[in-house]
Amino acid sequence: MLEQLNQAMAHIESRLDQPIEVAELARIAMTSEYHFRRMFSALAGLPLSEYIRRRRLTVAGAEVLAGERTLLEVALRYGYGSGEAFARAFRALHGVGPGEARRTGAALRSQPRMSFRLIIEGNSSMRYRIVDKDAFRVVGKKARVPLVHEGVNPAIAEFIRGIAPETIRRLTALADQEPRGIVGVSDQLDPSRAEGTELDYYHGVVTHAEAPEDLDALPVPAGTWAIFENSGPFPQALQHLWRDVYTQWFPSNPYRSRPGPEILRVSVSPDGAHADAELWIPVERSAA
Repeated sequence: MLEQLNQAMAHIESRLDQPIEVAELARIAMTSEYHFRRMFSALAGLPLSEYIRRRRLTVAGAEVLAGERTLLEVALRYGYGSGEAFARAFRALHGVGPGEARRTGAALRSQPRMSFRLIIEGNSSMRYRIVDKDAFRVVGKKARVPLVHEGVNPAIAEFIRGIAPETIRRLTALADQEPRGIVGVSDQLDPSRAEGTELDYYHGVVTHAEAPEDLDALPVPAGTWAIFENSGPFPQALQHLWRDVYTQWFPSNPYRSRPGPEILRVSVSPDGAHADAELWIPVERSAA
């Protein structure tokens, strides 16, 4: 998988001055466009579109300083429809406009070309299993919240505090299958997984039951799921679990992510410092 990802990265480099289709990158990486976007953002730490933008402006910056083309020619070469649009993007990355950079020879910022390699730490193991699951519903309370990569998500914490204990008791009574008990469900995530992008968060249960009128429901079709378990400091261990799934497990196993919600069941210690977690990720087998 990593070899194919690096071939896709080479394709990006060869077409910085041309249109780049994500579908073609996914084809080179021998995976789906959906999985390619998620894999890239997990491995690179930034969205694919942002990486391509930064690489184009890095190469464009070198051409601005070289002075062999006019600023408008450089702008058009790297996909900007006007000098003004190019100048805004250039200043956003480099902190200086292209005209000033050319006049003064200003120092510019650089987005290095990326390649990927897998580093095996050897100090922990990832416990997982694969299950095929019939269609089900997530029933609970729903909120639109921003994505937070590190630490407690304040929006989710406030949302959960606002759910009445009686509602939690009613939900718990509806749970009739794995994963058992109250779960957190993330759906409709932005493909980039960029910090601050929004997602639908459900605090509820997995069930076959119909949703009462005052609760929200998310129908989930039948499919294959990879289930990961870990224990550790709360919430860091849970957020690292997501990271490790995409940066370690997927590149080493014959599966790719597929569209669908991600389900987290967590049991927090009485002092709130430690948690046991079970993370459900929708997957499908990769093409041979």
